[in-house]
Amino acid sequence: MDSVQLTSHTHVIARRLRDDEVAATASVTGEILERIEGLGEDAVLAEMLDASVHGNVTTIIHVLANDIAISRLQPTTAAVEFARRLAQRDVPSNSLVRAYHVGQSVLLRDVYSKVDELSLSTTDSMQVVRHISDTVYEYIDWITKYVFEAYEDERRRWMGVESNVLTSAIHALLDSPAADPGHLERDSGYRLDQRHAAMIVWSTDEECSVRDLDRAVRTLAGRLRAEGNPLITAIDRRTVWVWVPLGRRPDRTIDVETVTSALDHDSPIAVAVGFAGDGVTGFRRSHQQAKAAFSVATSGAVDDHRRQGSRVVGYGDRGLGLVALLARDLDSTKQWVHDVLGPLAAPGETSSILRETLNAYFETGDSHLRAAERLNVHRNTVKYRVTKALSEAPGADRLDIAAALVVCSLLGSAVVGDDAS
Repeated sequence: MDSVQLTSHTHVIARRLRDDEVAATASVTGEILERIEGLGEDAVLAEMLDASVHGNVTTIIHVLANDIAISRLQPTTAAVEFARRLAQRDVPSNSLVRAYHVGQSVLLRDVYSKVDELSLSTTDSMQVVRHISDTVYEYIDWITKYVFEAYEDERRRWMGVESNVLTSAIHALLDSPAADPGHLERDSGYRLDQRHAAMIVWSTDEECSVRDLDRAVRTLAGRLRAEGNPLITAIDRRTVWVWVPLGRRPDRTIDVETVTSALDHDSPIAVAVGFAGDGVTGFRRSHQQAKAAFSVATSGAVDDHRRQGSRVVGYGDRGLGLVALLARDLDSTKQWVHDVLGPLAAPGETSSILRETLNAYFETGDSHLRAAERLNVHRNTVKYRVTKALSEAPGADRLDIAAALVVCSLLGSAVVGDDAS
């Protein structure tokens, strides 16, 4: 095979890869998450991984389709930002490098199958495979060096922030039942023998800094009448973990309205809140609840008017604790939602309105009048929608239907869509 034929076959493979680009990206991302611990610990990190994979797959296809020299490339923004985020989260650098090698293996498997489809001779097939493999290897070697340097630079910069917010002492207390609480108390001056309300505070604005989050947290602590300074630790540039000291107060549930009022109207900052708890056990449990609320809040686009625009989500919100458990297995949860709701779980405005109406009807004690007042529509409209919605839901158990509606409300597009079967 001469160079012209080799180039032609390579271009054919590149075009076929481009045709399957979405599936290829999903396949690479899925295997990375399955094989490497720590890269998909929350929805934000998983989304950044997917964006990084997509950028790299697109670049490789572009290189193969246009015979571009690796030396002329620039790394994608998503790839660099993902490396930096891993550094901020203290994910080991070898996990980053391994992710690229896993991705290379998955992509090349796809390439090999597409080469087989060309029905070339064994010799010609090997030549095409060797050429594409060399190109992909050269790209992976180049990009891993680049993102590793970005990781190391960010890690050195980030260590200075971490030391200021006592990250290591806090993580030790959270991660180990045997950890000495006195270590954190001595270093921070924060008392653990009191009631704590844990929160996760984050921003959707790339320009937001840890300093901005710190300022917002201290304002919030003042509104909550905290009995001392809040304990704050930065997780990355746009996320902090917080504990607000409440002394001996009996408060268990933090008022969401108070939290919301402490945020500027146009602020990009959001808050996830756990129940208040006592002592070291409450310190840990409240944090776990805040993490569960955070995972739900960041798991998918929310599709109803009640949740849209809400920047505060509490573990005590209706159904959130249950939904947080169900969100750990989204595939099974999505299938269950479709089994219970049937056509009501379909995407689109019509299904969304029916879900919202039926949910309001259940929440108001099966009252057409109160549901109509909540939704600001006529009572007969509610009655019609409720009848239609119940006729479409194949699940006969009203408790299951009500629970599935709450799941849809909180997880949105993560469970609403085409049938998962």
